[in-house]
Amino acid sequence: MRLFQSSLAETAPLRPVELPKPRLAHGQVRLRVLACGVCHTDLHIVEGDIHPPKLPITPGHQVVGIVEAFGNDVSSLHIGDRVGVPWLYNACRTCEFCLRGEENLCPRANFTGFHINGGFSEFILADARYVLPLPASLSDEQAAPLLCAGIIGYRSLRKAGLQPGERLGLIGFGASAHLAIQVARDWGCEVYVFTRSKAHRRYAEELGAVWAGGIEDYPPKLLDRAVLFAPVGDLVPPILERLRPGGTLAINAIYMSPIPKMDYQLIYGERTVRSVANATYRDGVDFLQLVDKMQIRSSVFLYPLAEANRALLDLKHSRFKGEAVLVIQR
Repeated sequence: MRLFQSSLAETAPLRPVELPKPRLAHGQVRLRVLACGVCHTDLHIVEGDIHPPKLPITPGHQVVGIVEAFGNDVSSLHIGDRVGVPWLYNACRTCEFCLRGEENLCPRANFTGFHINGGFSEFILADARYVLPLPASLSDEQAAPLLCAGIIGYRSLRKAGLQPGERLGLIGFGASAHLAIQVARDWGCEVYVFTRSKAHRRYAEELGAVWAGGIEDYPPKLLDRAVLFAPVGDLVPPILERLRPGGTLAINAIYMSPIPKMDYQLIYGERTVRSVANATYRDGVDFLQLVDKMQIRSSVFLYPLAEANRALLDLKHSRFKGEAVLVIQR
């Protein structure tokens, strides 16, 4: 399912095309795709909020697949291995960011479904050095959303500086937030959820939130940390009003509307605002090692590959609570 021109999800911009299997290059593996999660980043790409370097492109960066073939200089994988392909396709490994373990900030990084054709497809190429091992206990459909929504949610908690037992605010309760709450609850944190959807508020409480309301509401206590998942800059000032002095707001958004001018008092008191940009390979390894221990599970809604446009539209209009997953091959 390829994007030839950015357009609103309502116009069904992805088109089915028949292509030959992609040809392997040095260091690559070819995967037979089993499942691929549908992410808000895919929606931003399709609707033109962010622009891939060239079109057409095949979206999809939460890919579960089976190794079918590999190119030269691949010794770490075997035919038949089941692996995951995340948003970070690869990085240069030589710049100052890569050498510091911050390859998510590498200026020459490539991203799956953005620079490189992604997983809304029957076959995909991946850099063998960056594919992720998957817990055997997870089904393909359960594993797919963990490869972006799960990993970036986990990084957001770390970048917010969340400590066990603290009070955490989650603003927006989509795919990433509903996995992040499970990590926070395992760490003994009190979680407060802000979302417009009453159905999502009920779901947050089912997952262990001690409070759920709208951004216009005030929780009973100030927050120690908060993660903003909604790409709405207007939400930053009211979140800061609900954050204690010394607290941190982490903004998890690859695209966001402008943050409005605000009074200095909202950030005074050593409050911190920081962005979360992509994720490292280490984040993926660390998070997936926690999955079984914490029994983190996704709430998935399944679509066949041919209905990728419908999945994007349902995602845009919050028609499900959890994650959309395309089932490609069984």
